[in-house]
Amino acid sequence: MAFRKLCTICLAGALALFSVTCKKQSENVIKIGALFAVTGGASFLGAPEANTAKMLVDEINAAGGINGKKIELIIKDTGSSPEKAVSFAKQLIEEEKVLAIVGPSTSGETMKIKSICDNAKVILISCAAAEVIVNPVAKYVFKSPQNDSQAAEKIFDTMKQMGITKIGIINDNGGFGIAGRDQLKKLAPKKGITILASEEYDSKATDLTGVLTKLAAKKVQAVVNWSIVPAQSIVPKNMKQLNMNVPLFQSHGFGNIKYVKEAGKAGEGIIFPCGRLLVADQLPDNHPQKALLVKYKKDYESKYNEEVSTFGGHAYDAITILFEGIKKAGVAETDKVREAIENLKGFAGTAGIFKFSATDHCGLDINAFEMLTVKDGKFVLYKK
Repeated sequence: MAFRKLCTICLAGALALFSVTCKKQSENVIKIGALFAVTGGASFLGAPEANTAKMLVDEINAAGGINGKKIELIIKDTGSSPEKAVSFAKQLIEEEKVLAIVGPSTSGETMKIKSICDNAKVILISCAAAEVIVNPVAKYVFKSPQNDSQAAEKIFDTMKQMGITKIGIINDNGGFGIAGRDQLKKLAPKKGITILASEEYDSKATDLTGVLTKLAAKKVQAVVNWSIVPAQSIVPKNMKQLNMNVPLFQSHGFGNIKYVKEAGKAGEGIIFPCGRLLVADQLPDNHPQKALLVKYKKDYESKYNEEVSTFGGHAYDAITILFEGIKKAGVAETDKVREAIENLKGFAGTAGIFKFSATDHCGLDINAFEMLTVKDGKFVLYKK
């Protein structure tokens, strides 16, 4: 009996020690969730985002973590499904007890989980672009890409310089496409632009000659396509087939060289607003973004053997903004980190120089954009 009692005491002591050890280990880890469309229709967004997030977390952990704590990154593949995004968001919040969620990849997914994260008081830094994500402002919700309203303004300003005033617009039926179309229609009258035709197409469409024929019949001076789907490569091909010899403007969703390659010669001359990542080598050496853009591009391309895209850049910004918030807060507590992020000023990212505030959870203005074009199959700065 005495021996059995001694064993019981020893076992209890061991379990207690194990419990304390586990508690200490958990206290030395900061859990971060990530929702990326690694597979599915938006994998061209989510795959580079997931790769970028892994790379940055590995780098920070190899350097000792943040404030002495390692980062545990839990990535969930939404497969571009808003329903999966909702399910995984709840899992990350309720079961994994994450400090923050980075992503999702698309605007539609983000809008489905915006209130979930805000109500749960979990920081969300979306990698999607639609302005409705942060307007109206939700206390715990931020985003890293530039606003679609500013992209529309940049396009219209360029059109006016070219003497273009009558246009046609087309958009995919996803959240990003619809939000962008609405911004174009809202801003056009203020910029002296008349929209002669507006057509919507299915995100999975493989031939857009039908909607483009309607625009051609209106004798538009230019076409704007607002999309993040592969149709961005189909539009220029179909325009060439229809002999539509007018400028094609794309949204900032065109920032992936794969679209250029798929469009081939038809993609030459496409004009679009974008961050500076794709033309990092063309920036002056004293540009405040150049060093980080060159480093990210080099690190990513050498690690994954594929060209960098602005989509991976959105994840770079979301992760580094979160890291900076944790560093400045000095502790991994939601409200303190959230407040630190909201007060970040002059923080350089791939999309621009961020300046957040209580009324601005995007933190970027129109100066974050450059107008780019396609020349000889490459992205270059657009010049009149």
